[in-house]
Amino acid sequence: MERFDLCVIGGGPAGYAAAMRGIDLGKRVLLVERDRIGGTGIYNGALTSKTLWEIAQRVSSTNELMRTRGREPFRLSWEEVSKAMNEAAFERKYLYACHMQLLASQKDEPGKGSFHHERGNARFLDPNTLLIERPDRAIRAQADHIVIATGSRPRTIPGVEVDERSILTSDGVFHLEDFPKSIVIIGAGVIGCEFATIFSLLGSTRVHLIDRADRILPCEDADVTDLIARNLERKGVIIHRQAKLEKIAALNGAVEYHLSYSDGRTETVRVEKALLSVGRTANVEGLGLVEAGVNTDPKTGNVLVNDTRTSQAHIHVVGDATGTNMLVNLGEMEGRHAVEQLCNGITAPLSYDNISTIMFLDPEVAGVGMNEQDCRSRGIAYRVARVDYSCLARAIAMRRTKGFFKVLVTNDAEMHVLGMRAVGDHASSAIEAVAMMMKLGIPIRELADLIHPHPSITEGVQECARLLLGTSTFKPEVFADKMQCYTWVPAEAKSVAA
Repeated sequence: MERFDLCVIGGGPAGYAAAMRGIDLGKRVLLVERDRIGGTGIYNGALTSKTLWEIAQRVSSTNELMRTRGREPFRLSWEEVSKAMNEAAFERKYLYACHMQLLASQKDEPGKGSFHHERGNARFLDPNTLLIERPDRAIRAQADHIVIATGSRPRTIPGVEVDERSILTSDGVFHLEDFPKSIVIIGAGVIGCEFATIFSLLGSTRVHLIDRADRILPCEDADVTDLIARNLERKGVIIHRQAKLEKIAALNGAVEYHLSYSDGRTETVRVEKALLSVGRTANVEGLGLVEAGVNTDPKTGNVLVNDTRTSQAHIHVVGDATGTNMLVNLGEMEGRHAVEQLCNGITAPLSYDNISTIMFLDPEVAGVGMNEQDCRSRGIAYRVARVDYSCLARAIAMRRTKGFFKVLVTNDAEMHVLGMRAVGDHASSAIEAVAMMMKLGIPIRELADLIHPHPSITEGVQECARLLLGTSTFKPEVFADKMQCYTWVPAEAKSVAA
């Protein structure tokens, strides 16, 4: 039985990052993966869905140009779309395969990190011993430190039978044989809205979106969600707002669903396919957590963690396996952090403040830090500046002027950045500088003084900074429909000031 300094269970983004950090720290590392290295970071998830979004964006942009010229719309077959997705997945897979092969070929040397890979299902026999099983063999391995990075799977709805043919999850949707003529998406969070965007942009599918709330993407401010909803509806998406799914079933090659509304109405709709987009569930079953002495939540089954540490100090959980914060960038951050705690004595906990995110919608949405509803729910006074894309030379040149930048700062003389939202083409390109400012505590005037490239989308962020300082190129009193700058303070602060 071999012994390792560090064993990582799961080769998705979080697990792979943890294993590589272990090598950095001179550890003898074992990475165990039961299926494919890369996990949902490549397959049935981040890379494939974003490849699909990129294709959909190009098809839609081409067709907008076609319409202005009075030409027939451009269409791709699902076979052509699938080929592009598979090529993207293969390229990423090839990078991992080459990297792992070269790492594994290096000999173990004392004091130098080394990499070992085993394919199979791993489960604990005791807190330090794993049994790794494959159909043809089983081996045991011991490790001083263990990181659980087993990922997640799509959540299902009790009473709804998922066959991955008519009623799909995000795993099954990538294995369609053709574009469905119509599809209902259950769940109007980020993933549901992303798939609604993709299918509507590709132009071959009638999309229905079921939303239990009064607006989609309820975690974002209304100005963000209203723009996204308008664009979805402009592309033909039917949004069932404040709707409760009473029943859904596959019937004779189609899907029939029944809705009830808050005003007492009911509705029955028949479509070709259904996609469940109601979150994901951590993959922690079958790991032998009892034998490992790892405590779990009796209600959810999730591992109980403090930072990334479990009830066993030498066992950590990262990425989707935590049951929360299911994003690739956070999973990688947690994987690295867990190994630094285990192997390098780092004690400071992770900070989830100022995480940058992207939502692949129409248009793209990127954000960092708090939005307005976050500040208001916490009673934090703020100033906000918003600049429309129609004021930006680059957006005008691209003929893509739907969108805006919005920057929130503290309501004081320093005006430190609290958060930012960017909605529009190239939105994600503008986030990183603001995220760095937030991390370093740099006030907004520093951003206003930078020389930005012209023409660029990031000039919109600079114009927000100038707007807050009262030095903007365009004046809000002239372009009130395109530029806004205002202050919000809690009601109790207003009464005290009065």
